[in-house]
Amino acid sequence: MKRYSDCPQILRDFLTYHETIMGQSQLTIQEYYLDLRMFLRFLKLMRQEMPLHTDLDTIDIKDIDAEFLGTVTSSEIFDFLSYLANDRAVNPDSAAPEYGIAASARARKLSAIKSFYKYLTVRTKQLKDNPVADLEYPKLRKSLPRYLTMEQSAALLQAVSGPNAKRDYAILMLFLNCGIRRSELVGLNLTDVYEDRIRVVGKGNKERFVYFGTPCRKAIDAYLPERNKKVLTDNRALFGSRDGNRISVTAVHRLVKKYLLMAGLDATQFSAHKLRHTAATMMLSGGVDVKTVQEVLGHENLNTTQIYTHIENTELKIAAQANPLSKLDLLPEED
Repeated sequence: MKRYSDCPQILRDFLTYHETIMGQSQLTIQEYYLDLRMFLRFLKLMRQEMPLHTDLDTIDIKDIDAEFLGTVTSSEIFDFLSYLANDRAVNPDSAAPEYGIAASARARKLSAIKSFYKYLTVRTKQLKDNPVADLEYPKLRKSLPRYLTMEQSAALLQAVSGPNAKRDYAILMLFLNCGIRRSELVGLNLTDVYEDRIRVVGKGNKERFVYFGTPCRKAIDAYLPERNKKVLTDNRALFGSRDGNRISVTAVHRLVKKYLLMAGLDATQFSAHKLRHTAATMMLSGGVDVKTVQEVLGHENLNTTQIYTHIENTELKIAAQANPLSKLDLLPEED
């Protein structure tokens, strides 16, 4: 935890708890660290009546302890959420930064605060009162996730070419067939590939098996001889990069964008994550029930998966309206 040396001990203990006891990923721990560090710095900014434009990064929070946190009120937390909504720079390094971060980002920060106080009140019982227990999350605008049609998916696969074509084709097939996350694909090892499925390590280090069809199996089989000729720094990795390392999340993002452009698709509207949406939508279109799709995607909450049922309902409505018979109006008149 030396990397969190600018934080108070009580926050470092919280981060250690979630890393070692809860088994959460490094990405989640890093987000907790950044969100809670900002929150604590804001509290000191307000209590010491510094100017609001004071750079939060200059505020020392290492002396914050349970006694300090026990005096935090819900009003101070509302002030923090108001600061995020109205005064927090979106791109602080920009020549003309915008202010006020999105509701989804505010909700994530409030979630971190809620987890922190649950740890202090329930897990370790360092505090009696929880000032965020009843706070509601910012209202999020619900929008249907974008996804590729069958024709667009085929065009994307047909666009694959170049020296890494077999690797890249296998990557796209895994995204479109299995609906895995970028981080899950990057983490795949050679030993995670079985005859008809892959073993995936998802959020919270939870393992699951995801099955794939014959075309996906063929794509992997075509790539493996090429992979086995390479020696990587982490030689367990299924997918490697040209510099001899395990392929990175950034590299996967770039290769997907490259083939989207080559396929004539709008790379600003689609991404590797949208391929996950595509897989989920295609599964539901093929008659897979939503509970099974939840398990395939590794969603902890069924509500997260159910958004795809709205997509499917929309598709069914469009299909019904496209039927030429739906335009006939031959209602007989009453006698």
